[in-house]
Amino acid sequence: MPKGFRVAAALSWRFLVIVAALYVIGEVVGYLPVVVIPLSVALLLAALLIPAVHRLMRIGLPQTLAAVIVLIGGLGVVGGLLTFVIIQFTEGLPALQQQVSQSLEQIEDWLINGPLHLQQTQIQDAINNGVQFIQDNQAAVTSSALTTAGTIGTFLTGFLLTLFILIFFLTSGNQIWTFLIRGVPRNVRDRADLAGRRGFTSLINYVRATAAVAVVDAVLIGVGLWIIGVPLVVPLSTLIFLGAFVPIIGAVVTGAVAVLVALVTNGFIASVIVLAIVVGVMQVEGNVLQPLLLGRSVRLHPLAVVLAITVGLTVAGIPGALLAVPLLAVLNAGIKSLVHGDEFEGDGDPVTGTDVAGSESDPGGTDHDDPNAASRDTNSDTTVTTGESDRSEE
Repeated sequence: MPKGFRVAAALSWRFLVIVAALYVIGEVVGYLPVVVIPLSVALLLAALLIPAVHRLMRIGLPQTLAAVIVLIGGLGVVGGLLTFVIIQFTEGLPALQQQVSQSLEQIEDWLINGPLHLQQTQIQDAINNGVQFIQDNQAAVTSSALTTAGTIGTFLTGFLLTLFILIFFLTSGNQIWTFLIRGVPRNVRDRADLAGRRGFTSLINYVRATAAVAVVDAVLIGVGLWIIGVPLVVPLSTLIFLGAFVPIIGAVVTGAVAVLVALVTNGFIASVIVLAIVVGVMQVEGNVLQPLLLGRSVRLHPLAVVLAITVGLTVAGIPGALLAVPLLAVLNAGIKSLVHGDEFEGDGDPVTGTDVAGSESDPGGTDHDDPNAASRDTNSDTTVTTGESDRSEE
């Protein structure tokens, strides 16, 4: 048998085994979305909040107290933003209703006196047909409402589970990571530990870059809305900022809300201009900010970033788009660290797995203030030494 065939066959069956393993993992993950999605979101939030926890620990606060302060502060900021948006929309609702009525009257006048020259009876018949359609499909509408209520219940359950997991990630993440790393063979445990810490550093960089992209989206679209004179600029910009954390899709959905508000308040021309602004910002985000800013922060090629977002969106929808790039970033940093070891140019210290400024690469927090940390390190060194002695005796 020619050598080329033997090599091709060996590569082929190994490739098939890898694909089969990935397929099984995908099926398991798809079967448990209620657990996987909250766990993934909690890990992203931990990457966002853990630097603040470390800063509080450096000034002398215990890790648990620092985590509680940061968590309460983060919930307060998000809750405050959402409350502000709701209040602003509620206060502007009467004016919006009046402007919607005026817009409907203008549309009706255009339909009658414009190029279409429709009759009043035709418009009224169209409205009656719409009402009759809703009445005829009342069962479907009711079923959709029940489905929506079930979705809201699932969302609340996932939110509580995410919050519960996040608390443990912030307060005892290092203990969780230490427990998990014990499952790795002793002779490669240090390298696997280093790879995990560098992967978490890459995740922190991704979250920071995504926040920067969200700020740019909100500012650019908000300035455009302000120039055109669309009301509720600040609440709409806040919604766009929050939505931009879901790459590409989130800003599009929240931008569509801005277009609708412009349509009912400033007319058709203004809504077209707002739509052009939203599309232009999305092009800047998708073709410039996402590839370059995220690519530099997580050391991924711009093409890899775009393809990861596209594949994630295709395979798993919005959750896939949200998790595809951070997963790719973590795998990229971890695999490079495993392959190249100390020669890998990552953000982490090749000895400790922490960065120069502190311990942000620590997945879940470090024990710098723990008086027992030194003894644990000593025990760990003793264990490694013992293992090396055992191997030498063998």
